[in-house]
Amino acid sequence: MSRTGFPDAPACARNREPILAHLRRLFANCKQVLEVGSGTGQHAVYFAPRLSHLTWHTSDRAEYLSGIRAWLAAEPAENLREPLQLDVSGEWPALALDAIFTANTLHIMSAQSVQDFFRALPQVLEPGGLLVVYGPVKIDGAFVGPTNEDFDRQLRQRDPHSGIRDLEWLDRLAQGAGLVREELNDLPANNQLMVWRRVSETEGSSNA
Repeated sequence: MSRTGFPDAPACARNREPILAHLRRLFANCKQVLEVGSGTGQHAVYFAPRLSHLTWHTSDRAEYLSGIRAWLAAEPAENLREPLQLDVSGEWPALALDAIFTANTLHIMSAQSVQDFFRALPQVLEPGGLLVVYGPVKIDGAFVGPTNEDFDRQLRQRDPHSGIRDLEWLDRLAQGAGLVREELNDLPANNQLMVWRRVSETEGSSNA
C-alpha cells in the first residue's frame, strides 16, 4: 500500500510476496537480520511482522532515513528497529548478525562500493550466517532477459560506475569474505534471489 507524501517504490508491492516466500524458509532459524539499503522502508514494514520471530534492523545512507522512519511510524512492528545510518564504504554498526538482506542495491552501488560491502561482511555476519541478495545479475556474462540489458544501459548512462553485476564476480567477492553461495533462485521480472553462507573456521580449514 502506498501512502500520500511517503517515499514509494512501486516495485516493492510487486516483488515482496515472491521474496517473502523464500525469506520464510531461509530465515526460519535466524534471530538478528540487518537490511542493507532499506530505501523507502516498504520491504521492512512488510517483512518484519510476517517474520515475527526475528529482529529486523533497517539501514541506509543518511538522506533516506527520514522516509524509512515515516513508514516505520505508520506501520510499526514490535520486532522492527529504527534505521541505522550506514554507508557500506564507511563504518558499520556494531552488530552480531545471523542474516543480512539487501534488495536492488548492488547494481545501484559503484563497483568499489560493492567490493567494500562484501569486505565488511565478516565484521558483522556470524559464522554460519546468511547473506541474501535480491536483484538482477548477469550469469555467465549474459543478461537474464532483454529488459535487463536495457536496464543496465540506463543505469550506466546515469552513473557509469553502476550497472548489473556478474554473478561470478559476486561469488569471488563473497569467497574473499569467507562466504560460499548455496542458492540461486529465479524470481519474477528477470530477477534473482542469491544466498551465500559464511563458512565457519572449521569448514574453511577442511576445504583448504
